[in-house]
Amino acid sequence: MSSFRVTLRVIAAAIIPTLACLAQDDGANTVQYSMENFYDEVAKKNHFVMFFAPWCGHCKRLHPTWDDLAKIYNVEDGLVTIGKVDCTVETELCAENDVTAYPTLKFFKVGEPDSTKFKGARDLDSLTSFVEEKLGKKAETEESSEAPKVPAPVTNVVELTEDSFGQHVKSGKHFIKFFAPWCGHCQRLAPTWDKLAESLSHDEGVSISKVDCTEHRSVCEDFEVKGYPTMLWIEDGKKVEKYTGSRTHEDLKDFVTRMMGRGDDKKEADAETPDVIGNLHGGNFENGISKGLAFVKFFAPWCGHCKRLAPTWDELGKKFVGSDLVKVFRVDCTLENSKSLCSKQGVDGYPSLFLYHNGKKVSEYDGARSLEDLYEFVVKNYPSHDEL
Repeated sequence: MSSFRVTLRVIAAAIIPTLACLAQDDGANTVQYSMENFYDEVAKKNHFVMFFAPWCGHCKRLHPTWDDLAKIYNVEDGLVTIGKVDCTVETELCAENDVTAYPTLKFFKVGEPDSTKFKGARDLDSLTSFVEEKLGKKAETEESSEAPKVPAPVTNVVELTEDSFGQHVKSGKHFIKFFAPWCGHCQRLAPTWDKLAESLSHDEGVSISKVDCTEHRSVCEDFEVKGYPTMLWIEDGKKVEKYTGSRTHEDLKDFVTRMMGRGDDKKEADAETPDVIGNLHGGNFENGISKGLAFVKFFAPWCGHCKRLAPTWDELGKKFVGSDLVKVFRVDCTLENSKSLCSKQGVDGYPSLFLYHNGKKVSEYDGARSLEDLYEFVVKNYPSHDEL
């Protein structure tokens, strides 16, 4: 056993220095901090610090770039130190600095009580520009209030970041895809989304954009993105509607067309068919169907079958104009104030045609959708045919 131990000591003596060299080469130019020395050092000198976890894939990809950044700035008499903190070891230190995701990059400037979180691209040029800005080395002629520029897109899709998002969407109309690169549904949607942007490139009234939620989490959290892909229509910085339809190019483009002209379309429809078809929603539904017979179409604007039924439904409504016994209605299930209503009524496909009598559902129509068949269905289901 003694000779075996001697052999182990010899092997260890050979291996340990090698491992030490490897550890030193991995980010050798970056200063690693702990709770014992962190606050003392950042009080003396400007610091740009990466808070990381060794198992984090994004951290691993950033490490070589971060070390290159350290080669530039960790020099004698330098104005800033490039450092790092392992959050799997220094858990308390990371918690005190509000680190909730990896990597988190923060700039600590001497004399300022709060650090600044870096939210830009993680390439060497972007990191260097950020450091120079924090050190006050930007050209004096450059306005400090200049809004972050949206990067020029490779396609017609505008790629937004945490820095550029707010400025880009604060005015105008935007259709935005929130995605994750690893998501299979997102990958299948990508070429269609590019095609949508290309087909609308001539229209300056709307921008087609995308946000990588793995890189720009705060934006996705602000808009309560729960799954990928999520497609939101945003106007003047506010979410108007979540797209839940089919992901074909035609349906996506129809959705944009509707959202672009929904105000004018509604006025035009009201002018052409006043009081012929009533529009119901979560706020007026119960009152609308409370008396007599109500035939209600639950639909989605992007639905092809709904589009084909629309003119016939209008004609059906005209047949009962002035009747106190029968009303013909429609409910747009994509509107925020109608989604829960449609779910409550058991709508599981579009269009769904439900017949109500004095506020109670009595039948679902599943026959042919000709005007004659629809009219005959209503007549047959009214208790007193003679009154019609």
